[in-house]
Amino acid sequence: MSKDFDRIKRLPPYVFSELNRIKAELRSKGEDIIDFGMGNPDMPTPSHIIEKLKETVVKPGTGRYSVSRGIPGLRKAQSEYYKRRFNVDLDPEKEVIVTLGSKEGLANLAQAITSPGDIILSPNPSYPIHPYGFIIAGASLRHLPTMDNGIFKPELFLERLDLYIRHSSPKPVALIVSFPSNPTAQVVGLDFYEEVVKIARKNKTYILSDLAYAEIYFDGKPPPSILQVKNAKNIAVEFTSMSKTYAMAGWRIGFAVGNQKLISALTKIKSYLDYGAFTPVQVAAATALNGPQQCVSEIRSIYQSRRDVLIESMGRAGWHIPSPEASMFAWAPIPKKYEKKGSLKFAKDLMTKAHVAVAPGIAFGEYGEGFIRIGLVENEQRIRQTAKNIKKMLL
Repeated sequence: MSKDFDRIKRLPPYVFSELNRIKAELRSKGEDIIDFGMGNPDMPTPSHIIEKLKETVVKPGTGRYSVSRGIPGLRKAQSEYYKRRFNVDLDPEKEVIVTLGSKEGLANLAQAITSPGDIILSPNPSYPIHPYGFIIAGASLRHLPTMDNGIFKPELFLERLDLYIRHSSPKPVALIVSFPSNPTAQVVGLDFYEEVVKIARKNKTYILSDLAYAEIYFDGKPPPSILQVKNAKNIAVEFTSMSKTYAMAGWRIGFAVGNQKLISALTKIKSYLDYGAFTPVQVAAATALNGPQQCVSEIRSIYQSRRDVLIESMGRAGWHIPSPEASMFAWAPIPKKYEKKGSLKFAKDLMTKAHVAVAPGIAFGEYGEGFIRIGLVENEQRIRQTAKNIKKMLL
């Protein structure tokens, strides 16, 4: 009974646990913590989506089990969204599945397609489920650095990708890409995806694309989908989410679309694990996709305004933060006085001395060291107050 569990042992210590402990202690003492640590939308879900939920939930039979792969109307709505947004045709019966958020979808697909010893290529720094979903499934991980001196260079990424695959034995089963990126807010163009698809097809490696921030973009530059690339569906599946687009994070609705073989594998494993999201939630999600999209523009505008206030106010405080082109995050280099102390120490000091919570870059992989992630999840007044607090701390 004293034996450790192998899969748990493969997971690193949870970096956020110490920060969460400090935050809880401060709040228990009545301290106001301005919390940018988690990408948790703070604006309300649009009213017409809530009204559809309320209308549906009182109908007879809605409390019964739902459909694991998603109700037909929601799968159809997602396929129509892809046609409208990306001009990509999807078969809602064979190429679309509803997931309990993109995080659950990625983790379950990892379970479906991974055998012990399989090699997976994951970006570093990265959203934790990308590498660790596959570690839990028993894969061998190869980290693919995405930053060079704090800057993302697509040509260097592609060079490394080609090198890693050519010198890997056995060949990687899958490659994970995520743009706009969590945590780094990196963005890419369609030409980048074309090269990724070319390399992956040549080496018979699947591509798993996480496009959770498809609609959170700024300055009129909508991110592309990898499925826009010719023949990408032969090897790629893409995950999207309602969480940020419609401020529906707690509703837990996401999608996987694309390659039929991967969608079929995910469908089969999900059929053993869940009965799908609550039916009224799925109906409301279909209403969100099919209904007026002004709410999406308004949510995007809020994030852009917060981004602008963050960059401007932190700049006046003496801390230069690069302006993100997309996502709900800013990826900020830690101040020079903390370069030798590291991102975790800086995050702890921000909490205890400035009463500000952020996510240290080291939490997203060793190549995230030297940075922190700031979520745009506090209002503009709170952002300005944060800048004042940090300025005092850095003096």
